[in-house]
Amino acid sequence: MDTKITVKNAATYTQEEAVNASLQYFKGDSLAATVWVNKYALKDSEGNIYESTPNDMHHRIAAEIARIEAKYPNAYTHQQVFDLIKDFKYLVPQGSPMTGIGNPYQIASLSNCFVIGNDNSDSYGGIMKTDQEQVQLMKRRGGVGHDLSHIRPKGSPVKNSALTSTGLVPFMERYSNSTREVAQDGRRGALMLSVSINHPDAVDFIDAKLEQGKVTGANVSVRIDNNFMKAVQADAPYIQKYPIFSDNPLYTKEISAKDLWDKIIHNAWKSAEPGILFWDTIINESLPDCYADLGYKTLSTNPCGEIPLCAYDSCRLLAINLLSYVEKPFTAAASFNFTLFKEHVAAAQRIMDDIIDLELEKIDAILSKIDADPESDEVKLVEKNLWLNIREKAREGRRTGIGITAEGDMLAALGLRYGSDEAVDFSENLHKILAVEVYRGSVNLAKERGAFGIYDSEREKNNPFVLRLKEADSQLYYEMQEYGRRNIALLTIAPTGTTSLMTQTTSGIEPVFLPVYKRRRKVNPNDKDVRVDFIDEVGDSWEEYVVFHHRFKEWMDVNGIDTTKNYTQDELDALVQQSPYYKATSNDVDWLSKVRMQGRIQKWVDHSISVTVNVPNETPQEVVAQLYMQAWEAGCKGVTVYRDGSRSGVLIAATEKKEEKTADVLPSIFPVKRPYVLEADVVRFQNSKDKWIAFIGLIDGRPYEIFTGLADDEDGIALPRWVTEGLILKNKNDDGSTRYDFQYKNTRGYKTTIEGLSHKFNPEYWNYAKLISGTLRHGMSIEKAVDLINSLQLDSESINTWKNGVARALKRYIVDGTEAHGQKCSNCNSVNLIYQEGCLTCKDCGSSKCG
Repeated sequence: MDTKITVKNAATYTQEEAVNASLQYFKGDSLAATVWVNKYALKDSEGNIYESTPNDMHHRIAAEIARIEAKYPNAYTHQQVFDLIKDFKYLVPQGSPMTGIGNPYQIASLSNCFVIGNDNSDSYGGIMKTDQEQVQLMKRRGGVGHDLSHIRPKGSPVKNSALTSTGLVPFMERYSNSTREVAQDGRRGALMLSVSINHPDAVDFIDAKLEQGKVTGANVSVRIDNNFMKAVQADAPYIQKYPIFSDNPLYTKEISAKDLWDKIIHNAWKSAEPGILFWDTIINESLPDCYADLGYKTLSTNPCGEIPLCAYDSCRLLAINLLSYVEKPFTAAASFNFTLFKEHVAAAQRIMDDIIDLELEKIDAILSKIDADPESDEVKLVEKNLWLNIREKAREGRRTGIGITAEGDMLAALGLRYGSDEAVDFSENLHKILAVEVYRGSVNLAKERGAFGIYDSEREKNNPFVLRLKEADSQLYYEMQEYGRRNIALLTIAPTGTTSLMTQTTSGIEPVFLPVYKRRRKVNPNDKDVRVDFIDEVGDSWEEYVVFHHRFKEWMDVNGIDTTKNYTQDELDALVQQSPYYKATSNDVDWLSKVRMQGRIQKWVDHSISVTVNVPNETPQEVVAQLYMQAWEAGCKGVTVYRDGSRSGVLIAATEKKEEKTADVLPSIFPVKRPYVLEADVVRFQNSKDKWIAFIGLIDGRPYEIFTGLADDEDGIALPRWVTEGLILKNKNDDGSTRYDFQYKNTRGYKTTIEGLSHKFNPEYWNYAKLISGTLRHGMSIEKAVDLINSLQLDSESINTWKNGVARALKRYIVDGTEAHGQKCSNCNSVNLIYQEGCLTCKDCGSSKCG
């Protein structure tokens, strides 16, 4: 039967048709096919799919680029653009441009990332305005960053009923929760929160994410200035101020720079956060900051840290696939085609400038949608002004984000070992050429289309990046002085995530993660001719199969090595040793070499670089400290370290390791007798139309007991919204019976106690709460406790509602990466699900389900 139907005069495809067609396009790569269909294929709000393969998408994008090109001299044709972007071979628009260009079914921005906020408003009005702006951007698919350094420190006086400020952390949680609440086509929003090390609450900011379940909707980074780094080196005191860096501060605080540095290092070693932004390097190198007084003062970065931006500016991303310029790859005659590369770099900058015009059209559509909405002008004011500000920055500055992907594969294809001196030299030279040619392209566009609105060569004359361009190509420099350039800033290196799935290459400038790894496929052990390699702790059977990295497999093909053979582990190890990927994986590369490489490439990237330095699990904290210090000295703008195992991973190394069974019950975790005092989290959620509240007692951050029920009514507990934590106390009533009380500090620091948690809620809930608390206290793993709760067959609708709320409250404590058993992905029916930040995430299609 023909399953194609006509909707709005366009052919549609079923999910199965699109996946099968894309599977053929990607030559059997099911992950790439599924991710493309779910994330990038054109679809409407009803789920109708209008594209069956990326060819359809690339024609859609080429048609729109060619339409814009026709407005300018020397226009590219549809076919010329298509030839540049087809097959993900050369130029790859990333994320939002790939989804949104030519998409009539979605009113959304083409920008990948935004920065919002201000650096002076400390009022609740300003804080709430930023919260609303963040939500409005995330619903349009953008990642958002903003800085909290303008918020006054904890305990400082305020002229309202609170009398003193709560400080940064409650607002971190507010912004984090807003991120988790906003859905973006099946995924949550992305948020970066930053603060200056100069802020008196910096230590609280740095510690905020250590408590499990807190600030789970945001990445956090600390803006570190050179004076702080020098104080660390000298083991000298450092003065924090509010307002930060003020000559007449309202509040000052002397700290030990070394002590705070050690805390940053410890937290990064333990959990890969906070990231570090070397703020003086960012500002000193920034071309937009030459126009700081005109509104281009950099405030924060996007969630991945590679685009420092001023308030209301945004950026669109496009990656150049470096592997495609290697001729005769993985052979002794391999070479890099710099002539073609330079030609395509100029084309990339031209296309990115066209995308800005398309973005301006999208913003106009968003503004028209806002105007047409039935709400009052008062309700719509913040959203409308937000997009007016964003439109102005995009129109005036015309910022672009040209980057690269497949650096690791490119080096391997040329026979260069990632991290070696020879490879670093080659990469630095390549990025120098990229910078020169991108800027040349922007200057040539200025000749044809005009310079960005506020270009002023005098303002930029002492900028270090411009001076390096002058040294590299003096003719380019003088032409730029004469004609200006089309775009205020041009280059970045972003993580390429799903883009690298499409190109089937390594991501960004990163080395290969693993050239060979294992995946697991759940099997029915009763089926005939099924191999069972692994039985998990609940008795499910799994087949393990070897997966080759695409370009490792290409190396095998080029060198006549059979890619269909079922190799033993020893044979796989021997193959890797023969390959250019040997000692060049993310865990192999010497961390110091990687930092040096990042610093040398950073000199030729006017924005920044998203890169993670991977170190083994046994790496001591002192090494992480040395790594961060070296990054600053090397001229990096930011750095993130990931210690293997500090967060749960997804892929399994293809080496033989003993399977570590995770027991359902861990009896040694908790003390035999319940302590009289427990730290507690307060979790609020909504079930159906009712507001609920849960008090979760913790030992070492792990749930030990739970009390929950309706909030703010006669049968529940009325608790101020700002209360998110406290203590649960075990006390005796006059008749000798036991009761549990909740205690918290009010805004003046005085203790407030709510007596008898067990008696505040419906007795029906309390009996089941005792059951759940009993399983937790005896060490049942959280995911198993959640499974138990979900399996309860209850007749009462109210108890079923309660049950769902308890499960939701506990999910936030499940360790990221934990496999979810017995459940299927609602999008693709895969059983390959894991918990990420309390949400079920499908490892096959990438969709996420929360709640």
